[in-house]
Amino acid sequence: MRETAKPIRVLIAKPGLDGHDRGAKVVTLGLRDEGMEVIYTGIRQTPESIAETAVQEDVDVVGLSCLSGAHGHYFPKVADLLREKGMSEVLVIGGGIVPEEDIPPLEKAGIKGVFGPGSPIKDIANFIRSNIKR
Repeated sequence: MRETAKPIRVLIAKPGLDGHDRGAKVVTLGLRDEGMEVIYTGIRQTPESIAETAVQEDVDVVGLSCLSGAHGHYFPKVADLLREKGMSEVLVIGGGIVPEEDIPPLEKAGIKGVFGPGSPIKDIANFIRSNIKR
């Protein structure tokens, strides 16, 4: 009997007070269709709760979604907390409304990919497959 590889585990989270979650839900379902196990935490999560859930769920990827403009605060905070919890190998990606000029500081903070509105799910899935560390 052939052993199959463990599916990629992804946590999708909405940090802060942003209540717009349609995009996060679309990405959640799309990545599931791509064969990944996806946990969606819902809206209004704290960076601490996101990092703790990532630890508890033993995820390979944390995907953060922000449309409120607070990505510059929340995305790096989550990445820092993951490193503090010994999860520096977790791939952290972001999505939502992120101006181009905000991407380099996010990358410097450990956000490995940023996907804006209309990004094809296939592109996000391929990026994850190419960049996770197992």
